[in-house]
Amino acid sequence: MKVAIIKYNAGNVQSVLFALERIGVNGLLTDNPQEIISADKVIFPGVGEASGAMKFLKEKKLDAVIKDLKQPTLGICLGMQLMCKHSEEGATECLGIIDPAVCRFPLKKGDKGGFKVPQIGWNNISNLKGKLFEGIPENSFMYFVHSYFVQQNTNSVASTNYILDYCSAMQKENFYAVQFHPEKSSDAGEKVLLNFLNL
Repeated sequence: MKVAIIKYNAGNVQSVLFALERIGVNGLLTDNPQEIISADKVIFPGVGEASGAMKFLKEKKLDAVIKDLKQPTLGICLGMQLMCKHSEEGATECLGIIDPAVCRFPLKKGDKGGFKVPQIGWNNISNLKGKLFEGIPENSFMYFVHSYFVQQNTNSVASTNYILDYCSAMQKENFYAVQFHPEKSSDAGEKVLLNFLNL
């Protein structure tokens, strides 16, 4: 199986490669459109800033490539947010594959809830739906690092609460996306990656 990992100016792609190696799959890190189009599965990961990432994707014409993919494609963290229509981060027009907006966590001065932005660490996922979460128990814990979140929407297949309820995974046709980092989420995260590879 050929698994392409989209290479763009975003961090954290290396840890996805290592996670795939642990489950016996060699991923190919590439920004070559033909390599991406011809892959059996595509992973669109990333940690970084939305406007800079979109600028790079457009310069490389990868924005059009991603939108036209027909094989199962998994967005992770920033990759999930870039699949949406618009992000408040840098007032960025994103890929528009899935409709919801991406917003910054609201944190008021003097907030007594003990919340910090970004959310960094383990949190649970609930309302799990679909093949991505087969065999994964409700309220499993995953590892998150993010300041922006995807609003709840009709394509949501998992939810998380941090300051508010938000969409932590979504699916539309062949596009799947998770806000958490499966590559850093121990056995449950590994199972998400395996489920994706088995689609």
